[in-house]
Parts: sequence; C-alpha cells; structure tokens
Amino acid sequence: MALLITDECINCDVCEPECPNEAISPGEEIYVIDPNKCTECVGHYDTPQCVEVCPVDCIPKDPEHVETTDMLMDKYKVLTGQA
Repeated sequence: MALLITDECINCDVCEPECPNEAISPGEEIYVIDPNKCTECVGHYDTPQCVEVCPVDCIPKDPEHVETTDMLMDKYKVLTGQA
C-alpha cells in the first residue's frame, strides 16, 4: 500500500530527501507522494523513512492504493531495474 501525506503537513522539507524512490515532491500546498513510485521503502529499509522523520505524523497508508509486501517488492524491483 502506498503512503499519502495529509493536509496536516507543515512543509518542513524533511521527508522528500529521505525517499529512496523519489516518490515525494512538493505539491500546490503540501508535499505529495506518487503512489506509482512509493514502495513504503520495501527493498531499501525496514520502515518507511518519510514516516520515521515526519515531525507531525501526517503520512498514513493510502487506502486508495492497497498493495501487499510482495507487490511493493515487485514495484521496487521494477523501479530499480532488477525486474
């Protein structure tokens, strides 16, 4: 399941550089996560790095993009050219 950034985001800029897949970018008002690039850090880390560094806890799982760990690993392999 991809993650999403809620409107509680304070635009502190700490999440974007932590994303190994470059899935996080500035949106019109808050940062946004591209669900096609988000693997919840599967393949890179044990936990989502954006969630680890977020000071306001505004990055939940996106119910619109439900994925299993295996699906996230497959996406990781495609994104990193290992597929």
